[in-house]
Amino acid sequence: MIEPGLTGGRLDGIGTYTQALMRNLGAAGCQVLPYSYPRLRGGRHDISVGQPLPHAFETATLADLLTPATRRQAMAADIFHVTDYRIVRMDCPVVATLHDALPIKYPQWCSTGLRGTKNWLQIKAAQKADHVIALSHFAIAELVECFGIDERRISVVPCGVDAHWFDPVDEAALAATLTAHALRAGYFLFVGTLQPRKNIERLLDAYLALPAMVRAERQLVIVGAPGWRCEQLVARLHAARENGAAVVWLDQVRDGDTLRALYAGAGVFVFPSLYEGFGIPVVEAFASGVPVVASNSSSLPEVTCGAALDVDPLDTGAIAAAMLTLASDARERARCIAAGRARARQLTWHDTALQTAAVYRSVLSS
Repeated sequence: MIEPGLTGGRLDGIGTYTQALMRNLGAAGCQVLPYSYPRLRGGRHDISVGQPLPHAFETATLADLLTPATRRQAMAADIFHVTDYRIVRMDCPVVATLHDALPIKYPQWCSTGLRGTKNWLQIKAAQKADHVIALSHFAIAELVECFGIDERRISVVPCGVDAHWFDPVDEAALAATLTAHALRAGYFLFVGTLQPRKNIERLLDAYLALPAMVRAERQLVIVGAPGWRCEQLVARLHAARENGAAVVWLDQVRDGDTLRALYAGAGVFVFPSLYEGFGIPVVEAFASGVPVVASNSSSLPEVTCGAALDVDPLDTGAIAAAMLTLASDARERARCIAAGRARARQLTWHDTALQTAAVYRSVLSS
């Protein structure tokens, strides 16, 4: 079994998902042989884990489109599991996890560079998979519409968290993390790459609209690497801070223990994303015992199942009102914390691995 597609340690959904499968599939009865696509950096091939795929795979997707359908790549595996969108024909069954149909359904939220060619390649590549894993039921209709995949070849396997996310964070480690980043416990927290669909500008507007007393007590902490078309947002974050707002942007958090401590120190987690194939940070916040404000769009209501305050992500006033509620209403905070923890226990990476292994066995037996 082969797992290409790791992302070099950034807080990225595909990388988090891939690494979680690799940690947990062994306990689900699978022998995992990990591979990564090599990326050339300064004359060196830098991969995250395992060994680099043969160089032929770098152009295999395009080559597959220009050669007869019988062409196959040979690898010593029973199942070839692709966790990103670069799918090639193999001499064994291919399972592909398609996280969403974002580039095709909403191209305005993706990089314009070679967009048409990339989308065409993704569509054609996806159709080569023997079976597709979607992360939510929401995603199925979009995968059928945008990739032309037969719904009968799609299984839903949700994401999750590891068991240690439910354990209390060491108090000394928490204090050290807060001190290192000049944070005061109880802040509003967002985790995710800075890009338009994450809706962070409206989150910033909502925070700045809160009463001054609340903003004085609670910082707004944005954790995430800069992504596509985030220049205006970054400028606004810097300007808000220069104007005295308690806004903190942490763009270099790559350590899992630090991330857990940042969740543990938060008072409210806010995730007003416009579009998600799943939304792993919501489950991380649930498991950490942090009450959540979440968008009511795309897959997120399916993930929260009523355990968060779901809001219209286009309504800045609604985002601000929900933030204020979870900052000040002790009863609602307690309800969301308890419901969130219960929901997170239904969504673990261990269960993801078990369900993924069941997909493999189903494909092999068909």
